[in-house]
Amino acid sequence: MRELLLGLRLLLGSGRGNRVRFVLMAAGSAVGVACLAIVLAIPGILAAQDGRKAARSADCCAGDRPSGVTADEAPLELRLTDPYGSRPMIRVFHAPGAFAIDPPPGLSEFPDPGEVFVSPKLHKELRKEPGLAQLVPGRERGIIGAQGLAHPDELYAYIGVPRSQLQSGNPVTFYGWSYTNDETVEPSTLDIVRFTLSGVVLLPLIVYLSVCARLSAAARARRLAALRLVGLSKKGVQRVNAAETVAAALIGAVLGLGVYAVVNQLVSRIGLPGFRWFPSDGSLSLSTALVCLLGCPALACLAGVVGARKAAANPLAVRRSAAERPPARWGLLPLLPGLGIVIGYCVAGATGHAPRDTSLSSILMPLAVVLVGAGLVLALPIVCRSLARRVAGTSRSLPLGLAMRRNEVEPGGALRVATGLVLLVYAASLVQGVLIELDQVSKNTSPVQTYGLPLDGVSQGSQRAFEEVPGVQGHLIQARSWRNLTLEEWQPSIGILIATCAQLHKVAPLTRGCVDGRPARLLLPEQPYDDESRPGAIYPFHLDGQGDGRQVVKIRVPKEAIRYRDRAAIPIASSGDVLIPPSFFPAGYRPEDATLVLLSSSEPTTVRSVLDDIGGVDPTAHVDTPGVVVTALQQITVVKTILGMGMVLGLVIGVAAYLVAATDRAVERRPQVTALSLLGARPRTLRAVQVAQVVLPLAVGLVLAVVAGKAAESSYLVTGGGEVFWDGAGLPLLLACALGVMAVAAVGSLPLIGRRIDPELIRRD
Repeated sequence: MRELLLGLRLLLGSGRGNRVRFVLMAAGSAVGVACLAIVLAIPGILAAQDGRKAARSADCCAGDRPSGVTADEAPLELRLTDPYGSRPMIRVFHAPGAFAIDPPPGLSEFPDPGEVFVSPKLHKELRKEPGLAQLVPGRERGIIGAQGLAHPDELYAYIGVPRSQLQSGNPVTFYGWSYTNDETVEPSTLDIVRFTLSGVVLLPLIVYLSVCARLSAAARARRLAALRLVGLSKKGVQRVNAAETVAAALIGAVLGLGVYAVVNQLVSRIGLPGFRWFPSDGSLSLSTALVCLLGCPALACLAGVVGARKAAANPLAVRRSAAERPPARWGLLPLLPGLGIVIGYCVAGATGHAPRDTSLSSILMPLAVVLVGAGLVLALPIVCRSLARRVAGTSRSLPLGLAMRRNEVEPGGALRVATGLVLLVYAASLVQGVLIELDQVSKNTSPVQTYGLPLDGVSQGSQRAFEEVPGVQGHLIQARSWRNLTLEEWQPSIGILIATCAQLHKVAPLTRGCVDGRPARLLLPEQPYDDESRPGAIYPFHLDGQGDGRQVVKIRVPKEAIRYRDRAAIPIASSGDVLIPPSFFPAGYRPEDATLVLLSSSEPTTVRSVLDDIGGVDPTAHVDTPGVVVTALQQITVVKTILGMGMVLGLVIGVAAYLVAATDRAVERRPQVTALSLLGARPRTLRAVQVAQVVLPLAVGLVLAVVAGKAAESSYLVTGGGEVFWDGAGLPLLLACALGVMAVAAVGSLPLIGRRIDPELIRRD
């Protein structure tokens, strides 16, 4: 305790310079803790959204209905999810039952038939897009409360309908599950996000906080060495130094949490692209706040103890400014195995032996990324010292020679200045790899979009209205032969397409050999032929006559064949399906469990218009849109936004670490600069020396970061299961960023050499 109090007394009574340094340490810690809080708050935001989704999930339980009332008399509910651009729009149709139940969160009561409750965002969209009202029929009764929405931008509606209109609904007696099957971000994807954010934000953040904790390290080391020489113990010296750093870090942590609270309130109301949350969702939990309040001071304490180790062990060497020992070669150990794993995966991908979802890759890949990142930090002083020694021995330039000799004598300075930006460039490559993998998942390469509408319960008039929706380029009906599901043995079946030759040509213009009025087998060159579709085989089809009774028709597989090729990425037909003319069936009849397939352009505006018009025909129609998994698109949008936010935080941290370290190093070197000035060195020469001292270690680190980062990115893509392994398009951008970083570092080094010579800086203590 005595040493801790001594450290605080030295802080308050050691002059204005030390107090300014303390304020800078606290401010730097506040920025770092605010960034840390943002990263740690993301899982809590996602968990809060998933919790509200679970709370509004409907279920049915026999114990929740009055005795003597069957489940068929319970209220009915039908939940439909439709794509609205790249966002899902959720419509919940509710029909009253024989008894009342408690409404879901966000509603005070259920909508009556002909009434709707909508979310605030959907309320605005209905005003901007009148056609959207076809999907949300009824008079707007009110707004859904925040407790019933996952996030403020959710498109959600509760629609009241008569019970006769909701025959396909499910009975419901209560709301609220302990979990949700519709997570905002799937757990496996969330693990990737956490891992990426750790590399993009947390690793640079540790470096940044360590730099802030070691401001004016040389001056503080001389002061600590003096205390050691007057009799203070080794442990006491370390405690004195730790007291100052911990005090600054603790104050900075408190300020950082305050900064985060303000940022959360502002950003949650403004929103990020594709990702918004309620301010209460971003409130930090007690455990997260303790991590921020204790983690930053603990790191500062560790940095203080390590920083005081040399002054406590050899105070005379510190007071006499003895040359530092060269960095140990063991710093290369993490880099070598990390690069070995990364290069191994790259070779496996280049030779066509890429691993697919192996448990070994899920362990080795994160391990390799961490080893390479740590190896870059530890290897930088070793590489810079070796390079500086060679350049200084061969260069005939005075500024370059002075700069390289300084880097040779003090390689740790290069570590402090360049590490933050080096890790930023390295992490940028990893984020680029994750974004490439997500782009492979979300990219729609098909020129057309198909829509599947089950025809059970759909009238002939509604079917014709669906086929005539504006924007629909073609249509046909899919069905499969009847099978007796009560039998245990396997029964063969075939698929059929009900369409005329003109309808088939609209769906597949490359079709050849179609003759109107004649059935034919479809042959797809890219697919194996279905062996059950043998010419001459007979299959039964049960027909539904829309209230006119049922019939059974037997279809014989014909010998004639049609060469068929789909335009869609997801084939509408399979090789072996049979094309049946509509005239083959009695008027007003169609196969049971048939599906109407519509086809349109894949342009987002066209898809949106077609879905709106389908909803205008029948708002409760279930529409399947192959290739447009809107929930997956929303997840990808959220992940991209989170990664983009992580990159911004990483950029802020990396630049801040560079500015703090470069400025602090320039201030520490003022005595050497003053001595060189008194010896006759011109300011231009000194500026060139300063630029070379900063730019060369940074250039070496950035080259290593680009090479290692691209290798790590490629190995990540190789193990990700996608088709893209080598991202050549991203390399120019990465090199341009690296050159920009070097240019900014060079320009930022110029003003650090003043014009005035102050001999007071080189007086003896």
